[in-house]
Amino acid sequence: MVGLSAAGLSAAHAAVYPERPVRLIVPFAPGGATDLAARIMQPHLSAAVGQQLVVENRTGAAGNVGMEAAARAAPDGYTFFLGNVGTLAVNPTVFMRTLRARPTEDFAAISLVSETPDALVVHPSAPFSSVRELVAYARTNPGKTNYGSPGAGSLNRLEMELLRELAGGLEMVHVPYPGGAGPAVMAAVAGDVHGLFVTLSSAVSQIQAGRLKALAVTTATRLPTLPEVPTMVESGYPDFIASSWQGILGPAGTPTEIVHLWHKVVGQVLQIPDVKHRFALAATEAVASRTPDEFASFIAGEGKRWGALAQRAGAVAE
Repeated sequence: MVGLSAAGLSAAHAAVYPERPVRLIVPFAPGGATDLAARIMQPHLSAAVGQQLVVENRTGAAGNVGMEAAARAAPDGYTFFLGNVGTLAVNPTVFMRTLRARPTEDFAAISLVSETPDALVVHPSAPFSSVRELVAYARTNPGKTNYGSPGAGSLNRLEMELLRELAGGLEMVHVPYPGGAGPAVMAAVAGDVHGLFVTLSSAVSQIQAGRLKALAVTTATRLPTLPEVPTMVESGYPDFIASSWQGILGPAGTPTEIVHLWHKVVGQVLQIPDVKHRFALAATEAVASRTPDEFASFIAGEGKRWGALAQRAGAVAE
């Protein structure tokens, strides 16, 4: 058990923290990438702090419902938030008119927990077998190439917008599918759309079964799980490196001692072989930030990067 002396904390804390179960809000439904990360870490985090970590799925509004609930929670070390690139870096721009939580102001960053590469996948019957062929086809057949996504403001949609932008402007048709990556992936499997960018963990089984064809991955180097698939860098786009990621935060005002305690515990848990193995099985890498400040800077940088692209693409909700 990792305990924290009450010295320097409010009188509401007992001699050792935590003295009761701790809540981890996941802003998506069970079964998704963020929920999976929470479930993998849950028993190990519970054991490390000596109290049950309760995963609470608060869904809705592209993750904004759960994020707003976490931001409004008491900053007493008993509520944390497992956000991702969508909630923390994309949504603040896409939902700027309605979002009532700001990641850089309303949260205390603790640590990254995982990074998941994305892949550009297409139906096997699509008239292109590489990124270059896709770009050439879209350029010579304007408006005849369509692509799916989990939503107009999703990272997956923005990754395609990035490719369109880097390719000099391609006329392609966007088809959003609500409900997360699953419906969009199945639309590509069915041939309803030519393809999409998607987290590898959501599509790797379809790729391995031959129901989808991977044209490229978004990592800097090729992946051991798909060594034959080139990167976007190799495909002619040296600035196209991206990933989906998850990270843990507390409400702003969470005591510094508790932030550093959880940073330490999360880092230790992510080094457990079983945890690393289970992340790897899901095509995800367990990754911890060196410090809470490093994670805060990472969130701010990702927000600027994807927020600017969302504005250029007009992916801003009314």
